Amino acid sequence: MRTEPSPGNLPAREHLPAGNAGTPVLDVVIPVYNEEKDLQPCVRRLHEHLARTFPYAFRITIADNASTDTTPLVAARLEAEIPEVRSFRLEQKGRGRALRTVWSASDAPVLAYMDVDLSTDLNALLPLVAPLISGHSDLAIGSRLARSSRVVRGAKREFISRTYNLILRGSLQARFSDAQCGFKAIRREVAQVLLPLVEDTGWFFDTEMLVLAERAGLRIHEVPVDWVDDPDSTVHIVKTATDDLLGVWRVGRALATGSLPLDRLARPFGDDPRDRDLTGVPTGLARQLVGFCVVGGLSTLFYLLLYSGFRTFAGSQVANALALLVSAVANTAANRRLTFGVRGRDRAVKHQAQGLVVFGIGLALTSGSLAALNAATSEPAHSTELAVLIAANLAATVLRFLLFRAWVFPDRHDHDAPSTVVASHTPVVPAGSVSPVYATAPRPPYGATHSPYDNRTWGDATVQLQPVRPNDHDPRNAR
Repeated sequence: MRTEPSPGNLPAREHLPAGNAGTPVLDVVIPVYNEEKDLQPCVRRLHEHLARTFPYAFRITIADNASTDTTPLVAARLEAEIPEVRSFRLEQKGRGRALRTVWSASDAPVLAYMDVDLSTDLNALLPLVAPLISGHSDLAIGSRLARSSRVVRGAKREFISRTYNLILRGSLQARFSDAQCGFKAIRREVAQVLLPLVEDTGWFFDTEMLVLAERAGLRIHEVPVDWVDDPDSTVHIVKTATDDLLGVWRVGRALATGSLPLDRLARPFGDDPRDRDLTGVPTGLARQLVGFCVVGGLSTLFYLLLYSGFRTFAGSQVANALALLVSAVANTAANRRLTFGVRGRDRAVKHQAQGLVVFGIGLALTSGSLAALNAATSEPAHSTELAVLIAANLAATVLRFLLFRAWVFPDRHDHDAPSTVVASHTPVVPAGSVSPVYATAPRPPYGATHSPYDNRTWGDATVQLQPVRPNDHDPRNAR
């Protein structure tokens, strides 16, 4: 449960209205570079599939990024022959650049992309975009590594793919299973705010977008796919892998330094069911206890390792104070984010200051225990010191949880101002309009620290969609 509701820059997710004439609901982008051979059969096959199976209006956009063969001519011919096809030409290479340019200019509420080789079976397209249309998820990705996926590819690519995803899990704590499958979709209002944060313009674009979305708390839906490797793929594996590793380092550093304003991606207070005040339902105590115990266990191990290290060159009291100070800062930060669900940097310094007060109480308990031990015996064994410290830390942990819950991260569910927050996203209906426009609150500055993201232009995060309510119905539906 969030204790400090962010004003948010994204409207609450709504189910897209059915039968919305005019604007396509789905815009499928196909980024291409020198694909004169495969482009026409790909587009015609995709168009036939969508026309036969997709229940909403759609568009197919060919994003040609600086092709030097006849790809632009093929794209222009397809645009002239098929009403739902559009072509777009960029004079610079880069799949990420092509996707960001076309997605940023698109008026469709759901944006997707797929590789021109159509390695992914198209039957996964509707399951991919359905969670976005329904308002359930913010992004959706095809996964070749899900248990029910059916994949045909060589051992080398299989090894590289799994190794890369293990690197993402170990270095950036990514929880999604497949970053590089060329089969993804995103809601337009999310793309408008997320894409300006994504710096990469090449193959790492997908990974960076997913990592930032996940860190911001957006929901990513995964669809198991059937996938057949393209033996004629022109991807340079070594160069791509090198660029990806450099991208992992850059994004990891930006996340570690806090230079990314991920709070701009917050949903309005109340969009998360954990924000709701439900009669007879505990306000997250059980979940907080579990999270606190996990963080506490890891913090205790961290503390004991630090104490053992400091003890090699300092006395027990000094080693205890240093180890407790370092672990207390890490413990407060982890509990703030994982246990009590506080996101963003608002009041972070205040929380750390309060955490240090709690640290002082823990220090008094553990130091007092060590003093009592030293008074009882002149040279206690190291194992005895550790046992006494563990017992003292258990007592300090119980007190720390109570102070965290009641003082540092109090339950503001009933006292903060969710009504103000919701009002900032209340549908506003302009004169002569039937679709509400979500009025977005002004974005606060996110700090003066210079980062490569500071000079980017922030797009408008609003989206004009007509929400579907439980009693809405289509008059053309006789049921």
